[in-house]
Amino acid sequence: MNKNKHIRFDWAIKRLLRQKANFDVLEGFLSELLKFDVKIQEIIESEGNKEDENDKFNRVDLLAKDENNDLILIEVQNEREHDYFHRMNYAQAKLITQHIAAGDNYEKIKKIFSINIVYFKLGQGDDYVYVGKTQFRGLHQNDILQLSEKQKKLYTANEVSDLYANYYIIKTNNFDDVAKDTLDEWIYFFKNSEIRDEFKAKGLREAKEKLRIDNLGGYEKEKYDNYIKEQRIRANEIESAVYDEIQKIESKLLPQIEEAQKLIEKERRQKEEAQKQKKEALAKEYQTRILLAKTMIKFNIPIENIMESTGLNKEEIEKN
Repeated sequence: MNKNKHIRFDWAIKRLLRQKANFDVLEGFLSELLKFDVKIQEIIESEGNKEDENDKFNRVDLLAKDENNDLILIEVQNEREHDYFHRMNYAQAKLITQHIAAGDNYEKIKKIFSINIVYFKLGQGDDYVYVGKTQFRGLHQNDILQLSEKQKKLYTANEVSDLYANYYIIKTNNFDDVAKDTLDEWIYFFKNSEIRDEFKAKGLREAKEKLRIDNLGGYEKEKYDNYIKEQRIRANEIESAVYDEIQKIESKLLPQIEEAQKLIEKERRQKEEAQKQKKEALAKEYQTRILLAKTMIKFNIPIENIMESTGLNKEEIEKN
């Protein structure tokens, strides 16, 4: 077994990273992504993120609260979901309502970081890390709405966007496996379940030790192996379903494709025949002009007159 091969992140986030002893791993990743040091205060368990042993769909939710009382929602998603953007919006809206008590002032609404690690094609875009923030831009002046100085002190925020959820989408499959910075080192781990010796990102040194596959006990190792097996089966099922659907579409469209190919071939032959006929007609016309020139020469007609009548040049007339 590759000594650098580690537990998949989606499994780790379900089983291991909720433990306080492993907060340093999660803190390292969040610090690299958010570009400031994150200290996790607690992992919040709720009906929305409890593990369901019978759930074979690879949806993973982890809700953490940092030392600033901001909420950090992490979702890892392998299954393709066409309405995933809507789910992101719903999840953060639900968190807001869950974490403000009736009668509280709106200023007590918590800041939310929605972090989404996806393993399928989501939207159109070639990058592998996208950040979304809420800004209000002037319709006429094109300026960005700012907080007043009083609001900055009241909300302990610098920008209006600081009051709203920040969205992060990591499109793992778009990553080219070349780690250009420390965040890329984490994404390399997400994609390959491997932590290379030269990686220096925050939290990866701890992850390299704590998330080794051979650290798993007998029962946990069995559960992990079954989980990996289920994911492979699921991936094969999806691949087979896609293949079957393609086959159905191809069989349905095959007569139309064949008919279109016949029409294309017919048009090609007609075009070739037309070009051939045109070439033959031009050759016949040329020979007619040559014959006319020869006849005019027999009657001692001046060559200038022959050239004018036949459209041939002097060389063509003398040659023939």
